[in-house]
Amino acid sequence: MKLMKHSITALFALLLSMPAWAADIGPKAVIESTVTEIIHVLDARTDKTRLTTADRETIRKTVEGKFDYEAMAKRSLGKPWNDLKKDEQANFTEVFREHLERSYGNRLSEYKGQTVTFADAELKGNKARVESKVIDGTRETPVEYSLYQTATGWQVYDIRIEGSSMVRTFYQDFQSTLDKGGYPELLKTLEEKIAKLKEKDQS
Repeated sequence: MKLMKHSITALFALLLSMPAWAADIGPKAVIESTVTEIIHVLDARTDKTRLTTADRETIRKTVEGKFDYEAMAKRSLGKPWNDLKKDEQANFTEVFREHLERSYGNRLSEYKGQTVTFADAELKGNKARVESKVIDGTRETPVEYSLYQTATGWQVYDIRIEGSSMVRTFYQDFQSTLDKGGYPELLKTLEEKIAKLKEKDQS
């Protein structure tokens, strides 16, 4: 299954949404402050080539509860989601979350001082769009965050990197596996990928 090409820009896609304690903070401030926290963790590393267990735990706590993983998992899976029981949906959401964290989160180790700029949020009802640019030398990569407002604040439900939707990319990747072996095959494939990534982290 393919992943998005841009490793450094993809790391910022993992980070952004709303802390439950900051329901009154606007979407731009939420995104900007969260990215800043993550960058502080990365800058503080002694070994800039890898993430330690402590680094991962700090990052996990920083982003915990900030993505609407269930909404992203549902959109990425598509119609098969409706055939799953509640406990199966919860399980798939957890597998999706770990797959996202491991596959994109591992790329945080590649961070080498890139900067990010943010435009003001564009609001439309209970939804918002925040455009940003990841600057790496002379290269600027546009990253756009789609959020919606909940009782606990703004939450990200999709991200576009150079115009490509992360959720749509996952959907297309998942469909190829679903066509071959259905939902059980997709779940097995994701669990195997997670296991391999964990092994690599421990090596």
